[in-house]
Amino acid sequence: MVEIKQLQHDVDKFIQEFGGYWSPLSMLASIMEELGEIAREINALEKFKPRKDPNIDPRGKLPEEIGDCLFSLICLANTYEIDLDSALKSVVEKYRKRDSGRF
Repeated sequence: MVEIKQLQHDVDKFIQEFGGYWSPLSMLASIMEELGEIAREINALEKFKPRKDPNIDPRGKLPEEIGDCLFSLICLANTYEIDLDSALKSVVEKYRKRDSGRF
């Protein structure tokens, strides 16, 4: 299993090969765009807004769009030197404490 730290390193290496990172606001815009594409795929998958072409795979491009969003989030984290492994562990612990008696 690949660790998040390795993914951050791999994304950084890729980005450096292709000219460097965009500005943080451009990356944020990219994340928002990718979230919109995820929403479009879920709308189609859940049949709230069916596709114009019914021959497209019902799962559509959801895995690709989630991957695009994750890539963009990793880029933003790398720009601000955020260790996503530590950040995610902290968030899980926060939810564990906050919601321990909730569900």
